[in-house]
Amino acid sequence: MKRIGLYVKQDDEALKKAEAFEKWLISENMEVVREQTHIPENLGERNGMAKAVAPDDLFCVFVLGGDGTFLSASRWVGWHFIPLIGVKFGALGFLSATTGENLFSSARRVLAGDFVVEERSRLFVRVLREGREIAAETVLNDAVINKGALARLASIETYIDGHYLTTYRSDGLIVASPTGSTAYSLAAGGPVMHPEVQGIRITPICPFTLTNRCMILPDTAKIKIKLTEKTTDLFITFDGQSVIEINGQDTILISKSPHPVRVITFPDQNYFDVLKTKLRWSGGRI
Repeated sequence: MKRIGLYVKQDDEALKKAEAFEKWLISENMEVVREQTHIPENLGERNGMAKAVAPDDLFCVFVLGGDGTFLSASRWVGWHFIPLIGVKFGALGFLSATTGENLFSSARRVLAGDFVVEERSRLFVRVLREGREIAAETVLNDAVINKGALARLASIETYIDGHYLTTYRSDGLIVASPTGSTAYSLAAGGPVMHPEVQGIRITPICPFTLTNRCMILPDTAKIKIKLTEKTTDLFITFDGQSVIEINGQDTILISKSPHPVRVITFPDQNYFDVLKTKLRWSGGRI
């Protein structure tokens, strides 16, 4: 008997579909483990793992929701080697392989083994305050340093592999994985990266110096970020799922995580077709 995970957005349509889907899975002699959108209560939980962690023997997890739900589900799976398939019930659904309307037909393909698995790299983010670790999170999309509503430009010292790069004076800084290239980093002017291109992106948010632009680093890079002593009203957000306030006493360390996320797609799906659809590119002459 296969054990199937269901991770469901707190949404009436998604919950209704999940009820019908769970009954169908049980009728197909599957055991179902169900979880709903979960944000950790303790924002400093180690490694970005929620208190509720998925069983490690799940065949796969169907994620009913949008990209935010998928990010939350990746935290639920944690470091387990369990593939996730996104079922779109949100606005964009870059991480979705199918839609709610096609859920049952897609599920039949997955259960029959007609799918492929892509590994998406994640980032490991640590926040140290006077040498003591106050947060450690694993993110699939990005870690974002943002200033509060009344804060001035932030001064963000950035080091790569121990070498000083620059001090960004900006509204904030985004450090993103290839998967996160179509999220906040894209809105901030960064390029799209194919998920198979291994790298880490640094994108300043509204930099004061116009020559400060997005950089793509090798995924072996170790990034260290320090804030100036007078820094106040700054926050770091992990995948949009949790946030902590940071200040001039803090050092942020970011590197590639050894634990990727496994994402289910289908052999007849093409990344560029998905990209064009989600970004509404015409593909024709204007």
